[in-house]
Amino acid sequence: MQTPKFFNRLRSRTGIIAVSVFLNFSGFTLIIPVLPFSVGRYVSDHDVALNVSLIIATFALCSFVAAPVLGAFSDRFGRRPVLLLSLLGSAVGFAVFGVGGALGVLFLGRIIEGLTAGSISAMYAYVADTHAPEERGPAYGMLGAAGGLGFMLGPVAGGLLGQISLSAPLYVAAAVAVLNAVWVYFSVPESLPPEKRAARLHPAEFNSIVQLSAVLADGRLRGIFIAAFLFFGAATLMQSNVSVLLKDLLNFNSAAIGLTLLGVGLMDILSQGIAAPKLLPRFGERRVAIAGLIINGLGFALYALLAFAPSLPLLVAAVFVFTFGDGLFQPSSNTMISHAAPDGQQGRVQGANQAQQSIARMIGPLASAWLYGLSAAGPYIAGGMIVLAGAALLSSLRTHRVPSAKVSEAP
Repeated sequence: MQTPKFFNRLRSRTGIIAVSVFLNFSGFTLIIPVLPFSVGRYVSDHDVALNVSLIIATFALCSFVAAPVLGAFSDRFGRRPVLLLSLLGSAVGFAVFGVGGALGVLFLGRIIEGLTAGSISAMYAYVADTHAPEERGPAYGMLGAAGGLGFMLGPVAGGLLGQISLSAPLYVAAAVAVLNAVWVYFSVPESLPPEKRAARLHPAEFNSIVQLSAVLADGRLRGIFIAAFLFFGAATLMQSNVSVLLKDLLNFNSAAIGLTLLGVGLMDILSQGIAAPKLLPRFGERRVAIAGLIINGLGFALYALLAFAPSLPLLVAAVFVFTFGDGLFQPSSNTMISHAAPDGQQGRVQGANQAQQSIARMIGPLASAWLYGLSAAGPYIAGGMIVLAGAALLSSLRTHRVPSAKVSEAP
């Protein structure tokens, strides 16, 4: 009897990592619906948006400091040790946040998680290790779909658990991170053989600014990185504010916010898992990335309209359009970056990419809180303008692909 294709894919190199991505996204999205309510236990209603933004920015700052270190470690010692360290660090961070008791403890939990946040970049480096350049686009699409499924189920579970206790989603998230670490330990083989690892660690590689500057000095990567930075900066304007927007304008509770994010996850599966793999081979990474940014900009416009005319149909349209554009851009940009990265430096380049995302996530929440104070539509008008600037930049670029040595096979 033949094994169904779905299960064959799950047992493939991409499928094994996709399960880990699913568990990763399920874990950290569990806390999204309860975040404004958890913070609201310790501050006034007027200060909730600011403190939610500060917590997100604190995580991003710690991730910015740690990302290049973890990236360099993955190039020197392999992907599995970094994955395991990151997942166990997330478990501890979630548990501390769940214990709570004071606003400072919530910040401590996010600091611990941020300092060990390297799992996603290690997973993307793993795919680059084990896939030829032409295979990476569909592989990243599969990872995006797995993340979308996690994003679909995590917030719903988090919202429902939040009705029992605001700490319950955090403890479940910690358990999911531990489960993910167990999965990696037993199911994920090392992808980077000893002969392809970096010979030694350089102290300069531990400096986020130095490492990011080195990547930006490479003409093959600079434009792609800047466009990705604009995208993540704009996305963070929305992500750090949307739960507050839904709470304020539509009077959503944690369960309703979780159900809204169910739509985000569903659209991620459709865009990254189905649409992107079909479009990438036909139109190429750059064109699909540009289209994704333009569609994403339209989604921002719909969110801005929602601030003036709150309604459920408009919210549904905003979620689906925004997320479809997001789902086209992310696998396309990741493929472009992996193609442009020199051999032996996938971990460093992915670490630098995570570092610049962390910068965007430091700036975005604070800018979002300030813009939201001026107008509920402020973060979304600004976000739309930023992603359209990214689309204009990408349209002016010529893509570069570095010839790759023979790709290592995971045992």
